[in-house]
Amino acid sequence: MAAIDLGTDYMGVPLANPIVVASAGITETLDRLRRAEDAGAGAAVMKSWFETDLVRRSPTPRFRLLHRGLPGFRSTTLYSFEQASTFDLQRYAQEVARAKEALDMPVIASANCVTDDGWREWSRAMEQAGADALELNVSCPFGPQMLGQAIVAAEMTRVTALVKAAAQVPAATKMTPQLANPVAAAQAIEASGADGLVMFNRFTGLDVDLEREAPVMHGGYAGHGGAWALQYVLRWISATYPRLSIPMAASGGVADGDDVVKLILCGATVVETCAAVVLGGWEVVPRLLEGVRRFMEAKGYGSPADFRGKVCERILASEQVDRRRLAVAVIDESPCTSCGLCERVCIYGAARAGEQSYAIARELCSGCGLCEQVCPAVAITMQLLDSVGA
Repeated sequence: MAAIDLGTDYMGVPLANPIVVASAGITETLDRLRRAEDAGAGAAVMKSWFETDLVRRSPTPRFRLLHRGLPGFRSTTLYSFEQASTFDLQRYAQEVARAKEALDMPVIASANCVTDDGWREWSRAMEQAGADALELNVSCPFGPQMLGQAIVAAEMTRVTALVKAAAQVPAATKMTPQLANPVAAAQAIEASGADGLVMFNRFTGLDVDLEREAPVMHGGYAGHGGAWALQYVLRWISATYPRLSIPMAASGGVADGDDVVKLILCGATVVETCAAVVLGGWEVVPRLLEGVRRFMEAKGYGSPADFRGKVCERILASEQVDRRRLAVAVIDESPCTSCGLCERVCIYGAARAGEQSYAIARELCSGCGLCEQVCPAVAITMQLLDSVGA
């Protein structure tokens, strides 16, 4: 079996592994960055510096957990209005310099500016402070550029070129997920000189307090994320990877090591995590790494590069999908508890109560597979039509 080496090159910066702690309150200071390094992170993105003074003060409270969905199928969203670093530019640069002196882990500086001079001044200050790389947070859910998809896409491209002309530090542009064509935006950002790309920033959303008939928490829009976002990130990472030559950082929806593996399989070079650490603590980082190692051991991979992007060539176009009716649901009477969930979700009327348990009327079953997914007793399996005598 090949020896496992999680070492990863991200924009020319060597990382011990592909786990990057994303920009948030958990990365604002040297002390918190040290916790990221002690937990085993390959790198960390410092909490973003904002040129606008106002957004250096976050309201309180600024976090809320939203639990919603049907009974038995509920999900959790981290709804937050955590804004910029409280530091001014000089203090922010000092903290970057302190972190670089104290830590072995690469430190990536992050910012959102509103003027060209602000971007230039920040990027040069970060270069002088010794930041290993820059993350251009042009797409922050609360940034002034969030005026429309076309404006955001153009601004991400313009700012990338501006920063690359101002400083000789690797820079990755962080994209908003709220774009009509993320692939085209990513290609434009690469063409403007970006060394890397981050997919994605948080979605912007709203929740409503029914009693007050007003927005919850601070009274406005907020960023929202959670494990539910993973499929969106996988979709666009996989679509973009074959069309870019620069590395991508995947951000959004990471909950365990399997999620990290999926993102690398779809083309990510590194995987950023934030909500998982905020809610689960720093012990999440070694769990993510252990999950990656476990997968690599089982598959015989020596490096993340061995399986990066492997899924992309296996994604079928819509016209290539096999649309034949190949399988039907079959219920095993022994574990069936006659709970009736299969009958409730079957729109075809194929699941019916029998004398001892539920059964599937084979001639009515479309093979959709939903009953198998909801069965709490694991009594339903999808079987090929040939194997059940059809």
